[in-house]
Amino acid sequence: MPKLPRISSKKAIQVLEGLGFEQIRQTGSHVVMKKETEEGKLGCVVPIHRELKVGTLSGILKQAQITPDEFIENM
Repeated sequence: MPKLPRISSKKAIQVLEGLGFEQIRQTGSHVVMKKETEEGKLGCVVPIHRELKVGTLSGILKQAQITPDEFIENM
């Protein structure tokens, strides 16, 4: 597994949008994103920070069911 980069939440949202997610709403400092799939709906919450910690980014990817490889390839 590759090492996840430290990126801003803005960049993470751009990558997720490139992978088919769309912003549903923003509540305070958190953006809720969803994606329709054949299996159902996927959702994830991205906190707005200048730099996301690696553990936080890992949690976002688990919610979104995206592998770190797939995320890095789409950056």
